[in-house]
Amino acid sequence: MISKKDVEYIANLANLEVDEADKDVFAKQLGDILEYVEKLNELDTDGVVPTAYTVPMKNVFREDKAEPSIKRDKALANAPDKKDGQFRVPPIISE
Repeated sequence: MISKKDVEYIANLANLEVDEADKDVFAKQLGDILEYVEKLNELDTDGVVPTAYTVPMKNVFREDKAEPSIKRDKALANAPDKKDGQFRVPPIISE
């Protein structure tokens, strides 16, 4: 069973302020959660392989290979502001 003191300790770890009235409510809720999780210990998990994913995972990335890049004129074609073959953007650091 979770006590009010446990709730205070958890709230302190999480840097939360908890009203005195809410401590009893949270103690019951946390106790119910732990009681439910404890039921998982009743399951027979012999022969079950531990895994991080519930479905098979495969790499969906394409092969990394060098290809010709886009020409500068085409890249700058729709740029709202350009100068000397480069994009111009508003300054973000002022002096």
